Amino acid sequence: MSSYYGLPVLKEPVWKVPDVPAYLYLGGMAGASSTMALLADLTGRRHLARAGRVAAAVGATASVGALVHDLGRPARFLHMLRVFKPTSPLSVGSWILAPFSGLAGAAAASELTGLLPVPGKAAGVLAGFLAPAMTTYTAVLLADTAVPGWHEAYRELPFVFAGSAVASAGAVGLVAAPAQARPARRMAVAGSALELAASRRMEARLGLAAEAYRTGRAGAVLRVARATTAVGAGLALAAGRSRAAGVAAGACLTLGAVATRYGVFEAGRETARDPRYVVEPQRERVGAPGSEVRGEVHRSSSDGDLQ
Repeated sequence: MSSYYGLPVLKEPVWKVPDVPAYLYLGGMAGASSTMALLADLTGRRHLARAGRVAAAVGATASVGALVHDLGRPARFLHMLRVFKPTSPLSVGSWILAPFSGLAGAAAASELTGLLPVPGKAAGVLAGFLAPAMTTYTAVLLADTAVPGWHEAYRELPFVFAGSAVASAGAVGLVAAPAQARPARRMAVAGSALELAASRRMEARLGLAAEAYRTGRAGAVLRVARATTAVGAGLALAAGRSRAAGVAAGACLTLGAVATRYGVFEAGRETARDPRYVVEPQRERVGAPGSEVRGEVHRSSSDGDLQ
């Protein structure tokens, strides 16, 4: 099929590469690392807690930097904080990202310097409570757009991003705290399993839009993501206390998480470029038995309003 003058029906997102894929990955990794740090602190694993706090602070700060660079001017990010609109995922996401970044940075600074331990610990606890929202709000942000490849995946995309984020945090623990990496290993395996299962279910349910996830550049990147995630989970299971195996598992899991975010991003852009992904599903819905739009057409025709 073709559209008028061969132009896309939707305007393709103007978000830049690598800014936005990096923003998606870094924010998720930071959120899950903060949760890992909180749980490690509660169970007395000091090295793992420190690794998680530093990773959360670095990831959140870099995520803000990538977002600001994509926006073009820092003032544009600050303008997002002038109002709080619960019905807007972008507004809610800004109010998640800003306080989380500050709290994670304060917790990491206290951890590294030893200054103000009580406020630092409190900041780490608050960041840990915000962390689940931090790991998934970007999926909601994408799914709330009109882009078919993202909007149609609204049920599974938060689980894909959550699993990828948990695996990313597990990778941090495997590399940075090998002596206390048992919880990180479990996170890596559980996150990988969730990501792979949710991705499979998402593609099975998407219909026509699933084609963008299986073909072209996005399809190739997502195949790499699935392979490296599976390999990383397997290495994490077999790593034990082996430093080399832990580093290899962490590298594979990190590559898989980055590739997942970029693949999802690129698949969505492809469904915005090609009008077929917009028009054909709409035609199917209009022509389906019981469709309200189809019923309106038939009633109008019977009344003689349509010729």
